[in-house]
Amino acid sequence: MKLPYAEPYKIKVVEPLYRSTQTEREQWIKEAHYNLFNLKSSQVFIDCLTDSGTGAMSDRQWAEMMVGDESYAGSRSFDKLKETVRRITGYEYFLPTHQGRAAENVLFSVLVKEGDIVPGNSHFDTTKGHIEFRKASAVDCTIDEAFDTAVYHPFKGNVDLEKLEKVFKKYPKEKIPFIVVTVTCNTAGGQPVSMENIKATSALCKQYGIPLYFDAARFAENAYFIKKREEAYADKTIKEIALEMFSYGDGMTMSAKKDGLVNMGGFIALNSHDIFKKASVFNIMFEGFITYGGMNGRDMGALAVGLDEATEFDYLESRVEQVAYLGQRLEYFKVPVQHPYGGHAIFIDANKFVPTIPKEEFRAWSLAMELYITSGIRGVEIGTILADRDPITRKNRFPELELVRLAIPRRTYTNHHMDYIAVALKNIFDTRTEAKHGYRIIEEAPIMRHFTVKMEKI
Repeated sequence: MKLPYAEPYKIKVVEPLYRSTQTEREQWIKEAHYNLFNLKSSQVFIDCLTDSGTGAMSDRQWAEMMVGDESYAGSRSFDKLKETVRRITGYEYFLPTHQGRAAENVLFSVLVKEGDIVPGNSHFDTTKGHIEFRKASAVDCTIDEAFDTAVYHPFKGNVDLEKLEKVFKKYPKEKIPFIVVTVTCNTAGGQPVSMENIKATSALCKQYGIPLYFDAARFAENAYFIKKREEAYADKTIKEIALEMFSYGDGMTMSAKKDGLVNMGGFIALNSHDIFKKASVFNIMFEGFITYGGMNGRDMGALAVGLDEATEFDYLESRVEQVAYLGQRLEYFKVPVQHPYGGHAIFIDANKFVPTIPKEEFRAWSLAMELYITSGIRGVEIGTILADRDPITRKNRFPELELVRLAIPRRTYTNHHMDYIAVALKNIFDTRTEAKHGYRIIEEAPIMRHFTVKMEKI
């Protein structure tokens, strides 16, 4: 008999969780103005709001924190992290930042100006926010298959080359500072981008003289999918795949809170010394000196170890297969999810789950509320609220997909927790036709409103 799968680690420290009642949760979410971001962590049983900075670090990472060098300039921990980034990405120039959106802020301060066009594969919220804050426009060039959750495509994060070339032909080169390729593509459901597509996108960019940058928060998971789904890479290591992947770009931003396996941190890695020098000015202004950039020395050390651990096959297999386990359980219960399963999360298709709720009343937001109230599980809406308003018309943007994302923290929960999530969603799904009304906005920020928006039940 074949041995069953077992996680390549054992649990050393545990954190107790409070199991609240539905009556408590109904009161808590009302006090939070029906925004899951406003809840206290003690009011959540299983927290799938994000996989960003919420995972468990290894004993080797904790050990590295004990020898962190907290020097303001020229830290040993910086040198260790810089060398690790160079070895894994191949990029020569490196700037640490305190997290991914800080890296975007620094880099986009150099590259993006008013009136620019930035194409990409379903830009994530902070990426689009930083673009639109600078009065530029993000143009989605993701393949159409990404927007049908029932269709199977091994690389739904792929860039549609025809869409991209139309953008290149429509606007002058000077108006397109770069294309951003997000690996894996979070907004499309944690979907990977194939090496074939990355190569072809890079070639098209070179043809038109447009730089290519990666949003690389989950690059290791993307490399894992390339290894599993592209035959030519089956015998390659994750580190070999990552190195080749980055070779097709001009640089990257990184939220190290994802595939860096740390609770805080990020960085920019570049090929261009000129861009590095310009970005260094903003890094000093916004983040700190260029050899710490908003990070403690101990955190840089933990990140150096985490990048190596995250690019090992055994860890990635455990991580991605746990997400798939939850997806399989939900499919068994006929709950509609994005296919194939993402690398870091399961995405529930709210358009199919609660079509009885008008889209103007925020289906995915409503479903996320119901999941928390009935079970104590906190997810997040990836739909109309997150899509924000059009910066010119100020009308709500209704994306093709209305999703509830259940992001799974790394090395944190067991498969019993996945079973609990699956049954909680089954129970809601069985009564879905009773859902007729959603929510309305009573207060919102002018940009990236989902973090602080206040809602009320209709």
